[in-house]
Formats: sequence, structure tokens, C-alpha cells
Amino acid sequence: MKLTLGHSPDPDDAFMFYALARHLLPTPGYEFEHILQDIQTLNERATRAELDITAISIHAYAYALRDYALLRSGASMGDNYGPMIVGKRTFTKDELRTKKIAVPGLMTSAFLALQLFLGVPKEKVNYVVVPFDQIFDVLARGEAEAGLIIHEGQLTFAGEGLLLSADLGQWWFAETGGLPLPLGGNAVKKSLGRKVIAELSDILYQSIKYGLDHRSAGVEHALPLGRGLDLQLADKFIGMYVNELTLDYGERGRKGVREFLDRAHHAGLIPAPVELEFV
Repeated sequence: MKLTLGHSPDPDDAFMFYALARHLLPTPGYEFEHILQDIQTLNERATRAELDITAISIHAYAYALRDYALLRSGASMGDNYGPMIVGKRTFTKDELRTKKIAVPGLMTSAFLALQLFLGVPKEKVNYVVVPFDQIFDVLARGEAEAGLIIHEGQLTFAGEGLLLSADLGQWWFAETGGLPLPLGGNAVKKSLGRKVIAELSDILYQSIKYGLDHRSAGVEHALPLGRGLDLQLADKFIGMYVNELTLDYGERGRKGVREFLDRAHHAGLIPAPVELEFV
């Protein structure tokens, strides 16, 4: 069975799927076509149920419930760290409600966290959507006053002469009494059936575990996708988003996802309550 596997061209995703991409694991009966696209594109494709397995923002998962279940492994969780709001100067929360903010996509979990942080829906956020790897350039040109940064920009923003106004992962951790901020996960099509899904779940778990067990080789594999990162920073970034919570959400991770989407629903930021399905 040939299956499409969508993930973003980022060091953490590359690390997760290192073993599969290099054919280092047995995958009896399955062949994977790796499709590398930015997370906003993958989110949009998930709403159309185009891929068999896909990385997905937890925010976007609220719009893909009919077709997809969340696999137990593959989560990107910000455990007292996460997406950041940066700019040429710092801003208070009240100021940020009026400043133009460059955001990496409306269906990203970072944008949903921003709305929860500011306490306003997107209609009241002064935002401009920019590919995540162009936010620094937009700030440098003065086309936005603040930027919502994800991926490796969280480690490199200071080198761009930018200052931190808020770390949404730290805010969420304090706000919820210590829960991780759920950013992304791996989703699988429900139509594949229980047997196939169970086998795929094990294969993806083993791929992540292989990377963690062969960390140096996995980081070397992922480094070419670490824009502006040297080996040490790439290793640090991968460690932030590929760890024990990535192998399995666990009860704490599941609670973080439920709390995130419950708060979003009660704030009117997503259309319906979410009955989560982990497989």
C-alpha cells in the first residue's frame, strides 16, 4: 500500500521521519511518499482530506475532525516555551492589540494562541499573513510592527536585532498551571481502517524512537532544513519539539490539547466543541 505522508520542511519534522526517509526501518506492506510543504498548506490540504497521513496544526485539526484522527506520536508541544511575538521594540499586551502583526498562517496553532493571549478574535487582530520564513524580512522593511514567529526563528530572532514581547508557550504554561502548549500533531485518515491505522501508528512511533536513539545521525539528516541554524542550535531546536511528548502525548499532553481547544471554543474562536480522537 502506497501512502502519502505530508510534513513540513523543518528540522524537527525531518528528524521525526529520518528513519522512514532513509529506509532504516521495516515497513512491511507499506510504501511512503514524503510530501514536504509548509504547515499552512498542509493544514489547508487536511481540510480537504487530501493526504493519508499529515502533519497538522492542532488549531487546524478542529476543522478536520470528520476525516482524521490524531496519532499518539508526532506531537510538537511547547513545554513552557513556544511561538513568540517579537519586534524592533517590545510591546505590552494592550499595545499588541493595535499593532500590525505578521502571522505565519490563520490555521496555525500559533495564531490561535495569539488570539487567546490577546483575548480577541481574529477580526479584531491587526494581522498580515506572511510565510513563516519571511517574517523577519517583513519586520525589517517596516511592513509590520510585530511578528509571530515559529520554528527556528525562536532561537535566531535576537541575531536579527529583534526584541521579545511575549513567549506564548510561557504564557500558556502559567495560565494553565503547567500544561504544554499543543502546536502540531500527526493525523491519519480514519477511512484507512483500524488495522492499517494501528500498524501506521506503530511505524511512526518507531521512526521517532529511532531518531531519538540515533540522535547525532538524525540531527545531521535534519540540519540542511535548519535555516540559519548551526549543528548545536539545530540539536537544541529538535530537542525542544521532538522528545518524550512526541513519542506519546501521554495524559498531560492530551490534557493540554483538550484545554487548548476547549478554551478556543468557549472564546468563539473555533466553530464547534472538539471531541478528540487519539489512535
